[in-house]
This record gives sequence, C-alpha cells and structure tokens, in this order.
Amino acid sequence: MENSIIPSLWFDQNAKEAFDLYCQTFPNSHIESNSPIVVEALLNGVKFIGINGGPMFKPNPSISFMVICESAEEIDRIWKTLSVDGNVLMPLNSYPWSAYYGWVADKYGVNWQLYQGNVSDTNQQAIVPTLMYCGPQQGKCETAVQFYEELFKDFHSNGILRYPEGDYKGEIQHTQFLVNGFTLMAMDSGVAQDFTFSEGISLTILCQDQAEIDYYWNRITQQGQESMCGWCKDEFGVSWQIVPTQIATYLQNPGAGEALMKMKKIIIKDLIG
Repeated sequence: MENSIIPSLWFDQNAKEAFDLYCQTFPNSHIESNSPIVVEALLNGVKFIGINGGPMFKPNPSISFMVICESAEEIDRIWKTLSVDGNVLMPLNSYPWSAYYGWVADKYGVNWQLYQGNVSDTNQQAIVPTLMYCGPQQGKCETAVQFYEELFKDFHSNGILRYPEGDYKGEIQHTQFLVNGFTLMAMDSGVAQDFTFSEGISLTILCQDQAEIDYYWNRITQQGQESMCGWCKDEFGVSWQIVPTQIATYLQNPGAGEALMKMKKIIIKDLIG
C-alpha cells in the first residue's frame, strides 16, 4: 500500500543515479518509474520521489531519514555504502538513545540516521522522515506538531521527549507521530545551526479529489507561502506538495503539462481539459 505522504528529494539532474544507489543499499527496494524529471522508487518498503530539478535547491540536515535497523550488521552494511564521499555528522557508536547509531549525509547531500531498534516501534515503517527545527525555527517544534495535529484529521502521537537541561531545556528532543497512517519524527536541534528547511526535501500529500487539495492548500498557506505547481510552505518553512493521487494520469492529457506550469494550487479540472 502506497504511503499517504511521500518524501521528495531534489537533485541536480542525478536522481536516477542516486536512487540506483539507494536501491542497492536498502532491502525491499526498486525503481518504479523513471522520467527525465521524476524518479519514483520504493526504498525499504517506503515510497520516495526524486526530482531532477537542477542546482537551485539542495537537501540539508533539517529533514533527515531515520533508518530503523534491527542489527548492528545491517547498520554497518548500509553505512559502508552511504558514507562513501559523504559527510559524517555523528560517527557510529553507542548513544543513550540507541546501542548503535550514526548520522551521515551521503554524497548527494541527503541525510540518513541509522538507528538500531525495532520497526514495530515505528508502525512497521523502516525509514522515517525526521524534521529538525533549527536556525530561525529553533524551539518551534512543539508549535509545529500542534499545527500538524490540527491539519491532519488522522493524527496519533507516540509521545514527546524533552531536553532535560542546557540551553534548550524544555524544548523537544524527540517526538514521533503518525499522520494519515504515515510515521514522522521531529525535534528541536540540540545545538545552534545556521540552516533551516528548504525545497531540497519536501513532503508530498496525495489527495483523493479537489476538495482535499483545497483543504490542505488553504490550511498550509493560511500562515505559509504559495509556490508553483502544487508546492507550498507552511509557517515553519517546511515544503509540501499538494497533488492528486492520479497526477501522472492527468498529465498524459494534451496540454496538461503546460497548464500545470501556470498553476499554484492544482486545479484538477484544468488538467483534464
């Protein structure tokens, strides 16, 4: 069953190359479709999109992907691949939150946290997008999660852990929640950062009809920002794509691609013609 929210990764014309690497790295992975603009893949059972968008945007650690591994051997194998020509943010080691853990940005700039744990604790979802509120968004994680609880009609919290001391005492060290059956994690950074959310990583919400598109678009942009082709930002700077589930079918209609390029919010009837 396709996840209701799809992480979308922005690349400089090398999405297929990156997803080939990811499919070799993670079990239960394969490329589902490949076009000059968009690559769709299943990575460890989770649907991802790669966008060949050019050099305009780059991923950064504000959205990373927590990979739940049930053995140290699995972590070592994945780390060996993803760390090649990458950047280690936290070396593989034992930490208070995991017997074996490490954080690495791969050579494409995509950030992965490898965590020894149980996928039963993340609703059987082996890769979990993790939002880090930092830079100008530092300390806003709790407010953001409250907004998502109001935004998504299907929301379930799995608890909140707060920083017990230090400069960020009381802010969120870790929280996990489900929206529309899809697991997300979030945190305030534990140290000062000079970056924040960007279009380099966006989250795509699949909508059944125009009414659902209107709902998410209107709620997210009420205090956020509209962009083009179904893209928008919420008030915390997280980029979302609000698209119909049948977008690929609609874009096969004559003139649909040109119509989409002129849209901010997607209007389905204008794609059907």
